[in-house]
Amino acid sequence: MPSTNVAAPAPATSANGQQKTDYGAMAMVTTLFFAWGFLTCLNDILIPHLKGLFDLNYRQAMTVQLAFFSSYCAFAYPSAKIIDFLGYQRAMVIGLCTMGLGAALFIPAASAPSYPLFLAALIILAAGMTVLQTSANPYVAVLGPPRTASSRLNLTQAFNSLGTTVAPTFGSKLILGAVAAPVAIEVFRAFTPDQRHAYQIEQASAVKSPYIGLAIALFVLAVIIGLFKLPKIASAEHHAGTHGGTIWKIPHLVLGAVAIFLYVGAEVSIGSFLTNYFNRPEIGNLALKDAADMLKYYWGGAMVGRFIGSAVLQKLKPGYVLGFNSIVAALLTLVSMLTLGHSAMWSILLVGLFNSIMFPTIFTLGVAELGPLTGDGSGLLIAAIIGGAIVPYVQGWFADMPSVGIHHAFFLPVLCYLYIAFYGFVGSKPKQVAAAAQ
Repeated sequence: MPSTNVAAPAPATSANGQQKTDYGAMAMVTTLFFAWGFLTCLNDILIPHLKGLFDLNYRQAMTVQLAFFSSYCAFAYPSAKIIDFLGYQRAMVIGLCTMGLGAALFIPAASAPSYPLFLAALIILAAGMTVLQTSANPYVAVLGPPRTASSRLNLTQAFNSLGTTVAPTFGSKLILGAVAAPVAIEVFRAFTPDQRHAYQIEQASAVKSPYIGLAIALFVLAVIIGLFKLPKIASAEHHAGTHGGTIWKIPHLVLGAVAIFLYVGAEVSIGSFLTNYFNRPEIGNLALKDAADMLKYYWGGAMVGRFIGSAVLQKLKPGYVLGFNSIVAALLTLVSMLTLGHSAMWSILLVGLFNSIMFPTIFTLGVAELGPLTGDGSGLLIAAIIGGAIVPYVQGWFADMPSVGIHHAFFLPVLCYLYIAFYGFVGSKPKQVAAAAQ
């Protein structure tokens, strides 16, 4: 697709050449953050739907998240190379088209119906999302003065959280509520092969209309992004082979990748265990349905915190804000581990508020001062999102141990937050970037 970028930057007063934030371009790119937040959260609706549809156990059902988050690692490096060759804007268009293809593949997967096809569709969807994140995150970071990069990214990530907040209502009504209630698993297992196939086709049909609509929306958004005159950030866009540096020689980037791995792992771990945690008599004593409804406070807190964080980061150093939030998150998680009842429940829910600024702040600190290595650095940070597949699995292993249990298995997120605090206060300071880029 021909580029529609315009090369009319403001007088350079910073490393990225941007004197003022381009709010028009930022508003357009913000729609991408909403889109991938919305689609990511729909996985929480797909998991119970597919579990009943294909008679899966929990380990098998969780391959949805394993396939999805592993794709970030598998496609992060190719995504960085796409940015190297084609630039940010074209990479965003490619990401949206790939996501649209993944969403469209839900139609044959539902028609079959086939669990492997659903997983393949999710992998392609996540591949497009990886390209989108690898391009959109650093683009927002360099779309204005470096001093306010964390503030800008927190603001756009707030709309990502808005997507995760509204998606469950959309999914529950249009997917889970679109067909008759699923039969009990004992009844399903008693079906003849023909009855089972007919039932699966009927239940699987619920995903068709929503994902057709999503695929169309993604392709339309790709056209809009392709035609929009996004400013070209010359110092951040480059062609592969124009530098011989290596991202592995940049301490604040590598340490930032570890921080992203642990942050996403901690956030997903907590969110994944909350329903069962609140169901326990000594914690919330809530029915599973009511316990699941409490998740809106965890994810809603992240959205509110990002709007607040966007303003706070205009005034305070990002590293210090990250360190403070991480310590508070660790303390709240520790309080939940050491108490019972409502204290344990509300302290862990409050962690969402302090999680809010972590991903965008770690990201902007990680790619700070990378110059022509920004695309490759972004790819490394996006690859680290695989922590969302690994850390929850490890916490589940501890939760299954009688000597630890679900209540005290939260010590793992505590350790994650302590490392993130170290990164904010110490490890995020750029060093040796110039030497690495040579």
